[in-house]
Amino acid sequence: MSEIRQPSPRRGTNLPRMGDFNLTVILDAIRRSSGGLSRVELAQIVGLSPQTISNISRRLLDQHLIVEAGKEGSGPGKPRTILRLNPSGMYAIGVHLDPAVTTFAVLDLVGAVVQHSRIKTPGGNDPSAVISTIATEIEQLVLDSGVDTAKIAGVGIAAPGPIDLDNGTIVEPPLMPGWGRVELRNALKQATGYSVLVDKDVTSAAVAETWAGGPSGAGSFVFMYMGTGIGCGIVLNDEVIRGTSGNAGEIGHIVVDPDGPACDCGQRGCVKSSAIPQVLVAEAEAAGILEGTRPDDSGAEVQKSFSRLWDLADEGDARALAIIDKSVVLVARAVSVVTNTLDVERVVFGGPFWTRMSQRFLEQVPALLEANSAARLIHPIEVVGTGVGEDVGAVGAACLVLEHMLAPRAQRLLLES
Repeated sequence: MSEIRQPSPRRGTNLPRMGDFNLTVILDAIRRSSGGLSRVELAQIVGLSPQTISNISRRLLDQHLIVEAGKEGSGPGKPRTILRLNPSGMYAIGVHLDPAVTTFAVLDLVGAVVQHSRIKTPGGNDPSAVISTIATEIEQLVLDSGVDTAKIAGVGIAAPGPIDLDNGTIVEPPLMPGWGRVELRNALKQATGYSVLVDKDVTSAAVAETWAGGPSGAGSFVFMYMGTGIGCGIVLNDEVIRGTSGNAGEIGHIVVDPDGPACDCGQRGCVKSSAIPQVLVAEAEAAGILEGTRPDDSGAEVQKSFSRLWDLADEGDARALAIIDKSVVLVARAVSVVTNTLDVERVVFGGPFWTRMSQRFLEQVPALLEANSAARLIHPIEVVGTGVGEDVGAVGAACLVLEHMLAPRAQRLLLES
């Protein structure tokens, strides 16, 4: 890769180190309580002594990670002081790298977006150019947000899989030619000066849903990521499932059309060869529905043509409608395989292409899933759109950083650079 500019030194070095397990336990308990908790309530919830709670609370107050938010109590005894997270106590940056579009977000400590942006992912299959562009956009994003860089805990990157989670490396993502084995975590750390975490885009989206999705992010669900590729994030009993190597959710080779196009895996009719946007665009062009030359390998060009195909379907073009409706059925078949395997209560759709697709999918997928559900006589499967919004990938990437800092279990799930 070409030379990467040197970062400004010591970004985020004033942040407290979060190695104290009890401290993260208390922070996590406060985060999960929408109204905040008193010291007495904390002691009851986490099982620590009142003195330990008092000592750690003082540390957190001194570090400006929590605030005292008034007093509560109407019964006998002294009113209790409520502790809540301090939104401005810490920030995290999230980057969602999709072959078509790259999204960015700055989140505060409670997970609210304080700044976001979106750019076309640079083409040309040159990882160094993409990394340099991401680093420049991060710098501008932080400048526009007005956030003190000393309060930024780090950068989370949501990237297409497969990934080497331990080393923060992207390993030959199918829809990003030229990205054979790219050490994304180390390159971005060098380019930005921030600590960096890397995880799969579908996993990051699932993390975002659990942190900021509201009711749709609770319990057991699969997050269907609808972008340049199609994958799923998995959450079981409120726990994000990453798998042995961090690559859970690769559903591209589920067969959804036995008579469909040949796939590079040797099968026919896989999700990857039958239902992703690039395939649908090619099918529409071959049928003369879309005019002009075929899109190049640029994800942005695929997104543009795919959006045009949906426009034609909305305008009543019968051939476009046939392609779109067939794709809904094929995706629903893949989803039913996953939901039957995992026995989840909910399917959440989202991703960079989701908004354009949402109405038709939400109209048709529930009935298709019910017809194929092994447990349909026992429980229904809810089908909803993401509660986080279009930037779910970037929000999820930033939530990776917050999860790593705040959740006691996160240190055994993610490896910080």
